[in-house]
Amino acid sequence: KKDIPVANFITHEIHCSRNIEVCRYCSELIPKSEMKNHIESEHAQVTCKCRMKIEKCLLKDHEASACPLRPAVCQYCDIQLTCNKLQDHEIYCGARTERCGGCGHNVMVRDLKEHPRVCG
Repeated sequence: KKDIPVANFITHEIHCSRNIEVCRYCSELIPKSEMKNHIESEHAQVTCKCRMKIEKCLLKDHEASACPLRPAVCQYCDIQLTCNKLQDHEIYCGARTERCGGCGHNVMVRDLKEHPRVCG
């Protein structure tokens, strides 16, 4: 899949057909001697902590952006919990109240950022 001089084409083609093969999973060109290792290190099925089976090469992206057990931080109290518990926690946590130092009213934590605009 690279440009080569015409004079070298036949020997290059023979070399490639003997030594290189296309991975059936990712279509990468891999030396035949490394194909078994490539498949084991990149395409073996592994189980994430969320119990989803996934190719090893996709695990890091899954853990960072899609796994329901990836770490997440509450926007109100900065506690770290798993992503699948974040929404319920934030509904509860944002409904807590704190007393405003300016007007003395109890204000829900989720409204604290906007409260200064309406605070007497």
